[in-house]
Amino acid sequence: MANFNDRKKEVIAIIGAGISGLLACKYCISKGFDPIVFESESSIGGVWTKTIESTKLQTPKPVYQFSDFPWPDSVTEMCPDHKTVLEYIESYATHFDLVRHIKFNTKVLSLSYEDDSSSSINGAGEWNLCKGKWNVTVQDTPTLSTQASRTLNYQIL
Repeated sequence: MANFNDRKKEVIAIIGAGISGLLACKYCISKGFDPIVFESESSIGGVWTKTIESTKLQTPKPVYQFSDFPWPDSVTEMCPDHKTVLEYIESYATHFDLVRHIKFNTKVLSLSYEDDSSSSINGAGEWNLCKGKWNVTVQDTPTLSTQASRTLNYQIL
């Protein structure tokens, strides 16, 4: 992955590489943005990485799947176990090349918005924050070293 500060496209920060974070990453890519996913752990999967071995999917797998990535035919259980769910999530991230956008072992410590005084309310009564930027302070979780704030340009989708 390229150095965070060398990115050329509009950068979108996503916190966490669980299911929602992966979906947000894929969506941002499809819209031409350059997402960076900050994941405090060394792997993807969110809560599925912290479950006990006996945990199984509580809903039938057809209801719990990515709309553009069905479960593989090899998964025959209607409610797969946590290991199978993690494998499915990992295969989704690999299939859509999302892993290269993830910064593992990086915990977000703080977010702050820096207004450049040109933010305003548009005709629909919504804030136009596109001209400001977000400062993101992260910590390398294995070493616990805090990195200086990194600046992100913020784009409302």
